[in-house]
Amino acid sequence: MPTSRSKAAAPSLTEGPIAKTLFVFSLPILLGNVLQTLNGSINSIWVGRLLGETALAATSNANFLMFFLISAIFGISMASVILLGQNLGAQRIQEAKKVVGTSTSFFFILSIITGVLGILFSPLILELLNTPEEAMDMAVIYTRIMFAGTPFMFGFNLIMAVMRGAGDSKTPFYFLLLSTVLDIGLNPLLIRGYGPFPEMGIAGSATAALIAQFVSLILLLAYLYGKQYFLRITRDELHLLRMNWRIVKLTIQKGIPMGLNMVIVSLSNLLLIHIVNGYGTEATAAFGIANQISSYVQMPALAIGGAATSMAAQNIGARRWDRVGRITGVGIGFNVMLTGALVLILLLFNRETVSLFLSGDAGAIEIGMHINNLTLWSFIIFGIFNVMAGVVRSAGAVMVPMIISFIALMIIRIPLASVLGNYYGLDAVWWSFPASFAMAALLNALYYKFGGWRKAKLLEQASGASPA
Repeated sequence: MPTSRSKAAAPSLTEGPIAKTLFVFSLPILLGNVLQTLNGSINSIWVGRLLGETALAATSNANFLMFFLISAIFGISMASVILLGQNLGAQRIQEAKKVVGTSTSFFFILSIITGVLGILFSPLILELLNTPEEAMDMAVIYTRIMFAGTPFMFGFNLIMAVMRGAGDSKTPFYFLLLSTVLDIGLNPLLIRGYGPFPEMGIAGSATAALIAQFVSLILLLAYLYGKQYFLRITRDELHLLRMNWRIVKLTIQKGIPMGLNMVIVSLSNLLLIHIVNGYGTEATAAFGIANQISSYVQMPALAIGGAATSMAAQNIGARRWDRVGRITGVGIGFNVMLTGALVLILLLFNRETVSLFLSGDAGAIEIGMHINNLTLWSFIIFGIFNVMAGVVRSAGAVMVPMIISFIALMIIRIPLASVLGNYYGLDAVWWSFPASFAMAALLNALYYKFGGWRKAKLLEQASGASPA
């Protein structure tokens, strides 16, 4: 099969010292994660302080629901990114563009379906989540507007993921910064109706996110075509937007397990919020705050894990297996150091951090502090297995990591939180975090060491999926 080579598109992630390359590549991803989490945290502060605990509980339930439905198709985009990385590692640029074209069309269709389903069934699902009655109306309004912006959100995140898979993590960061500034700035204006802006209440917070995603997506596309980005689809290549059904089949085969992995994670969170909702609005608000804070703790793991996945995919495509093992080791080391430092800082300033979200002597502050004391340290374990699972997936071996997630979350976490919660109260919910993370780390380590994930043949399947 003929290959297409481009000096400008040479895969930078297959060359240079592992530690430096991983750090430099992961830093913009880490900063991007900071921006996204800061965005959610500041918006929660706006909602909590301008609209109160009930509104904060409403957004907490809505955000869990959003994550659950979006996760259902997120794995398909990840499969495309991994396939893209392996093709670029092998210097098959035209094959990579075929993946981009097919993924764009397929992902757009799925985002429309997800948005419509989310708008139609939000009230029913929020009711099944045992959303507090006083927060239900606001949760429905917030959720429906968020789902209306799903195509913009998916498109924006897909383009950023493709660029990172191609070795560029800086450009996505700049546009993510723009999106964050717009979202944070518009939130109070649309919630309270300052100046020429209408007073929209809880709907204003969701509308701000929709506007920010739409504007950033349009400007990112304009930038890429203005710079003639090498993976852009040109006018002469519009035929690449027609779905290549063999590529679709391959991305579905690999994407469904990764999507199910995300669904398992989000389903466990939905079940947890259902359990916590039974303890009242204060507990729900505290859990929402704790999740905002733990999002910061997860950032090094997610950033370095994502960078390690992209690096490993390109190196596997280039047949540089000697570098793959070192990528895993360096990624784990970075995670332990960075996550450990972040946990220490947040625990030292526990009350001050939780108090940012709510004013006064709200009981949710004490509950939130207690959650942090019991759970934050366990995210060091999360960081360790996240890198191993990411490297395994980059080879195309996706089933075992999904099964491990199911065991850790649905067999360990939820039974601990639910059954033992009847005897020990909310503490059983919080202790389910370290217990499930420890199980996931053990099983992922065993599979990484002794499993057959290195024999996965994703690139060979792709060759048959996209004939020249």
